[in-house]
Amino acid sequence: MNLSHRTSAPDLSAAAYVDPSALLFGAVAVGAGASIWPYAVVRAESDTVEIGDYVNLQDHVMVHVGYGSGTKIGAYSSITHRVVLHGCTIGDNCLIGIGATIMDRAVIGANSIVAGHTFVREDAIIPPNSIVMGTPGKVVATRNNFVANRLNAWLYHRNALAYVRGHHRAWVGPEYHAAAAAEKSRLEADFRVLFPG
Repeated sequence: MNLSHRTSAPDLSAAAYVDPSALLFGAVAVGAGASIWPYAVVRAESDTVEIGDYVNLQDHVMVHVGYGSGTKIGAYSSITHRVVLHGCTIGDNCLIGIGATIMDRAVIGANSIVAGHTFVREDAIIPPNSIVMGTPGKVVATRNNFVANRLNAWLYHRNALAYVRGHHRAWVGPEYHAAAAAEKSRLEADFRVLFPG
């Protein structure tokens, strides 16, 4: 993703799926395999929004730039229904829970989970492998959530490819369950290699 020229037209060329109801404006780049779901809104008037590879922005997500800060979402992160991201940075392999809000210049470390309805204040720094809850959000546990969060991103990528074909039931049936089990096993093997000990 190259946003150095701060284009006024979002770059959607690498996305797996962008719902027709989604609205994207300004200097927005969407990574390979990413998906943007119904009624998501992304605005980048004064800075940039970078949406990493295999990220999913679920229904009614709002992503905006902050006051002097862009928004960056790391690869394989799931931004779930009704989340607000405002001028913040989300690390790789994160899951941001339903209705959470993350404010300007906050940083969420890789492999973290932000629980639903959590409010993360301006300038908050959340270490990798955190579970964050509350208003204001605080780290309540430390656990590497790589496998669960990557599996969620895989589910949404699979769903995105199905939606492109007009198939809206990609998460049912024996083939789906076998594929999900195989992906979970693959991710667990990756975890052991990436995070030995």
